[in-house]
Amino acid sequence: MKLRTQWDAVCSVSDLVADSGIAVWTSAGPVAIFYLPYHLPALFVVSHTDPVTGANVMARGITGYLKGQPVVASPLYKEHYNLRTGVCLEDESVQLTTYSVLLDGDQIRLEVPQQKRHSKPDQSTAAA
Repeated sequence: MKLRTQWDAVCSVSDLVADSGIAVWTSAGPVAIFYLPYHLPALFVVSHTDPVTGANVMARGITGYLKGQPVVASPLYKEHYNLRTGVCLEDESVQLTTYSVLLDGDQIRLEVPQQKRHSKPDQSTAAA
């Protein structure tokens, strides 16, 4: 069964910082959005949580390029993560979650798992 997703607006273009990341909260948890204006695509989204330490710090990582790939270095232990795949360059068994992202006018939208809708209780079975 395919997981249902939705596109959530999480910030605007004016919130982005060139060659850097920002942290935003989504229905899937905290994520880091990186804007690399001289790279195509220019937007990358990964989990804000460092998979080694569990700290929410990835948006504060330093961006750059290693082996021709866009990366972010964790601000804690300096592991490098490929922004396209989320894979750690130093230890391929460690990975950040990546998210699909799109620019919709001035809004940045992320593809996240669709939230379950709770049905209202049946009034006929409610206790009087």
